[in-house]
Order: sequence, then structure tokens, then C-alpha cells
Amino acid sequence: MTAIAMAEQERRQTVTVLFIDIVGFTALVDDLDCAVVRALQRDYFGIVSEVVRAGGGVVEKYVGDAVMAVFGTGPGGFGAEAAAAAVRVGLSVQEALRGHLLAGRFAVRTRVGLATGDVIVDVEAARDFGHGMVSGSVVSTAARLQAYAPHDTVVVCSETRAVTDQLIAYQELPPVRVSGKARPLGLWRALAPQGARTEARQLWAVPAVA
Repeated sequence: MTAIAMAEQERRQTVTVLFIDIVGFTALVDDLDCAVVRALQRDYFGIVSEVVRAGGGVVEKYVGDAVMAVFGTGPGGFGAEAAAAAVRVGLSVQEALRGHLLAGRFAVRTRVGLATGDVIVDVEAARDFGHGMVSGSVVSTAARLQAYAPHDTVVVCSETRAVTDQLIAYQELPPVRVSGKARPLGLWRALAPQGARTEARQLWAVPAVA
């Protein structure tokens, strides 16, 4: 592919990346038949992908029990609403899974991490399952933040919080040291859309315990 063709196919822009996974997935499936694991995954991925798409995101990949989605690659581009949509999707996925038995048998808990930053977007791959559609450190940051999220919570980086602060209510958490990062990362727990800011802050007045 020529440099001109690559320039036409790729663009630099800001996006919000979402990672979600199931808490304790390895232990959960360790003694299950592979057909049962497949049924559990199919149910889980179906719920997550439906909420992601309804929120304007693109499912980039499924890996084991993890789902990566990207927001802000559509015709409207990136902005506060795209980032806030990613946060709302994280909260909505957890709400959709709450009380739901995957494959009719398994109740699960999840963790969600979101990060916002510049990436190179492969325009042709900016659709569901466009593996490698975005490249940039924000992808690994979102994955790492997800790993530090308390169970059943959505956590975001400082950049995501700054972009969406007028749209989402947050609780500040202690910064976390992440392997490969020179400085601790700011960490914010998403509580609710801003319309529910007062109730959310009252509900989560007690610091979260990981």
C-alpha cells in the first residue's frame, strides 16, 4: 500500500476506548464443559454488544471474557457526548447484567475501564470487529484501568473525566501506579449521568473498597 493510500485510509483523532471483563472468569469456567463456556460467552457478548451499539460505539474485539469498544469514530466525530456515551454504556452494561443469569445459570460481576486520547484510526476497519482499527497508548491505558476497577464499577482516566464532567457525576479514587507508566494515573469512578448527580453523590459518599 502506498503512503498516499495509507493516508486516505487512516486518520489521527481522539477517541474513548472502553474495556469490560468478567470478575473471576478463569475460576468460573475452570471446571465447565467448553460447550457451557461457549453458551455463557455468547450470552454475555450479545448483551454487551447490543448496549455498545445502541450507545453509538463500535465493538473492536472480543478476547476471552473481555470486550473492547471504541467511541468517537462515527460521522459525528469525537466530543463530550461521544465520551459520555461510552461512560453511559459502561454503566448500562452493568445494569443489564445485574440479576441476569448468563446461559441461564451464571450470575457475573464485571469491571469497566475507559480512557480517552489520540489514536490512529483505520477508517476502513471502523466497524464492528475491526481488529486493529485504532492504534495508540490509550488502548493499553483503558485495559489497565479496567483491571484496577473495583467490582461492578466503571472507572475512567482523568482525560475522560475532564471531557465529560458536565454530563457524568464522578467520585475521585486514589491514583494508581500502572506498570509501564512513569507517573500514577488519576482514577475516577463514574456514578450516574449528571441528571442524577445529587442522588449519586449521596449514594456513593462512602469511599469504594476494591
